[in-house]
Formats: sequence, structure tokens, C-alpha cells
Amino acid sequence: MAVSAMKQLHSEIVISIQSKALFSKAEEELLGTITSSSLPTVETFQVLLQKHPEVFYAARTGKSLYNHWLLMKQYHLLPDQTVQPFPKGEHILNFSDAEELLDDEELQSPTDEAIEQELHVADRKIKREIRHLENELPKWQVMVDSVTGISPPDFDNQTLAVLRGRLVRYLMRSREITLGRSTKDNNIDMDLSLEGPAWKISKRQGVIKLRNTGEFYLANEGKRPVYIDEIGRAHV
Repeated sequence: MAVSAMKQLHSEIVISIQSKALFSKAEEELLGTITSSSLPTVETFQVLLQKHPEVFYAARTGKSLYNHWLLMKQYHLLPDQTVQPFPKGEHILNFSDAEELLDDEELQSPTDEAIEQELHVADRKIKREIRHLENELPKWQVMVDSVTGISPPDFDNQTLAVLRGRLVRYLMRSREITLGRSTKDNNIDMDLSLEGPAWKISKRQGVIKLRNTGEFYLANEGKRPVYIDEIGRAHV
């Protein structure tokens, strides 16, 4: 399938990819025959390409050879170029010496009061959101079963009930929870949209309460009925 997809690529895309192929050692040796002191043109490299078609990659052009030669010249990689050695007997500035010469006070940028105020407001907003999440977490947690089929224990000292769906489990950890469809402007405890398409579910479909008798009570507050054993009910 991958080979078939590559064969269907546009010719311009193929040429663009092939033009980025790395140069071989033999190719760079031929490019090195043109000295750094000369002033070659694209035509010069086109002639070189025509003379040695067996060495250069098929997608090479005179312009690509010229550009690579310029890079070799820039980084002193041509055979006739040499790198000047460090002068002997003189102190060479290393990284540690340069670091000692820096003045930390000069590197500090001036304080922008507007930016500092904006950062302070953003920090307070983030902290409020974190506190809100921390307060909500003990009340309700949505736990997804592992793909391995190994699930953590259902009950602990904070769990009052477990509601199992097709895909996820809901741990009820407060005496009253709301269920429905969560939206940006409507936060509910048990988001039934996690189970799949939920366009028929109201934003606030119902409430589940734990009575003092130990019984659970379901009150339907949505526009549509809640079906139990294929029978629509308002309260359970």
C-alpha cells in the first residue's frame, strides 16, 4: 500500500524529495576540484554534471551542485581551504573566562508593570481553577476500564455506589449527584455523553440521591423519560 501511494505522488513532489538527497563522498570530491578562489557559475557545474553522470545522483542539477559547493566553501570544506590555527603564546578566551566577564545586572531586563500585573491575574485565575478541580475530584471520579480488562477495586471508604456503563464506570462518592450531558455552560457530575451519542439526553437529565434508609432515589428532570426495562419512568 505504501509503495502504491508513493507511485501516485505528483512529479514535482518526487523531484523536491530527491533533490534533498545527501551528497556522497565521491560527489563532494568532484565538487572540490573547483577551487574556492574561482568564480564558477551554474553553467560550470552543469558541465561538471554532464562529464560525470555516473558519479552524481540522477536528480542533481547544476543549480543544486552550485548551492552545495557554496556551502562547502562557507564552512571551509574545499580541499584548497585551510583553517587558521590559534596563535601560540597568547591566552585563548574560554567559556569560563567569558562567563566571569558577564555582569548579571546588565542582563536583567527592566520590569514591565503591565506584564507583571497580567501575569499576576493569570496566576490567580489558574490557582482558582486548580482549587475548583481539587474540590470536585473527591465528589466524583470517572474511571475508564483498562484495555487489559483488569479493573481497580470498585469500592473504597469513599465510594457509595458504582454505576457501570458500556464503556466507563462511575463511582458515586457523594449522597447526591446529577446526571446528564455536560456542556461548556452546564457542569454535571455524571456525563452520559462519555457513553457515546447523547443528543437525546438532556443537559440535566436527572438526580440520584441516597436516602437515610440506604435506598437510592432517581428523579427524572429531563424532557425525555428514563427507561428501565423498556418502561419510561419519572421517578425510581
